[in-house]
Amino acid sequence: MSRQRLSLFLPTLGLIAALLAGCVQVSSATAPPATTGTTQGTTTQNAALPGSSDAPVAGAASSPTTATASAGPVDPFAPVVDIVKDAQPSVVTVLTENGLGSGIIYSADGRIVTNNHVVASGTTYKVAFASGEQVPATLVGTDPATDVAVLKVDKTGLPAATFEQNLPQVGQLAVAIGSPLGFENTVTAGIVSGLQRTIPGSAQESEALVDLIQTDAAISPGNSGGALVDADSHVIGMNVAYIPPAQSAVSIGFAIPATTVTSVADDLIAGKAVQHAFLGVRYGTLTPEIAQQYGIQSDHGLIVLDVQSGTPAEQAGIKPGDVIVSVDGQQMNQVEDLIAALHKHAPGDTIPIVIERSNNQQTVQVTLGNQ
Repeated sequence: MSRQRLSLFLPTLGLIAALLAGCVQVSSATAPPATTGTTQGTTTQNAALPGSSDAPVAGAASSPTTATASAGPVDPFAPVVDIVKDAQPSVVTVLTENGLGSGIIYSADGRIVTNNHVVASGTTYKVAFASGEQVPATLVGTDPATDVAVLKVDKTGLPAATFEQNLPQVGQLAVAIGSPLGFENTVTAGIVSGLQRTIPGSAQESEALVDLIQTDAAISPGNSGGALVDADSHVIGMNVAYIPPAQSAVSIGFAIPATTVTSVADDLIAGKAVQHAFLGVRYGTLTPEIAQQYGIQSDHGLIVLDVQSGTPAEQAGIKPGDVIVSVDGQQMNQVEDLIAALHKHAPGDTIPIVIERSNNQQTVQVTLGNQ
């Protein structure tokens, strides 16, 4: 079944009328069919996770029954309320002449991080703060490969978010903040559902997104570029995509890890070209039919269709017809696996790649280039 990777960008023109009429349109990019082990297309939504509050009661010395009665009703959502109070001022709405998305205040001197697909929708930008104030913004830079962009506003003393540099744990609280469907300062909560997820891209329109955080916090069009925060109100990810209910999905959303966001943003702010490790091959998934037809022994891998001249792959001796069995110890089952493996390395790194050629496996050492 084909899947759609839906952009979380939302057209603004006639928003209220469109909502009332039930005809809000969302821009989208088509993705190839997803395969087992990858995560498909995305829209982020927040789902509230009840917490607990246990306030001490003065003078309740001897009777547990008396203490319980004196404590009064417990607010199960108190932890989320506190998180939002701390994190919400750092989340903004990003408006273009064609639509809107969300963003996160990256630095007190006016840098805002958001998704590339949000800013790609237009050429003029405004940022709306939690206070309601709107100011014009200029584009600092973008990186389509990671779907990260940086804007700059002429304003200082902004409440910059704190970005967590460690990956979250599966099962921990996750709160999404943004402007889904144009409703600013919307909060949804859930948990971190998974790590290192991959959304296939389109060879014609978009690149695959890899190493994503999966969450069941509700994400919708307009959440793109907004914050996914933890119990400490630290940003653990930037909301980027979701799988819509039309694909039989229930609360499957994705965020770019904070470590990726900060690394790319720092390069863009410094005026550097963002570097991505490069191998230099065109490849496809090894299917059982291809393996049988050409007498390939391996039951998994990526078949090399072409090797570009002068690339690291050619210099390492990789040839068309070879099967890439593993990269740096990671088994290759589908095309996104190679993207994810390269994403963990920088240009100049030397990694082992196991290939099968003429029914014999061998290991080659490849020094990665810069894409």
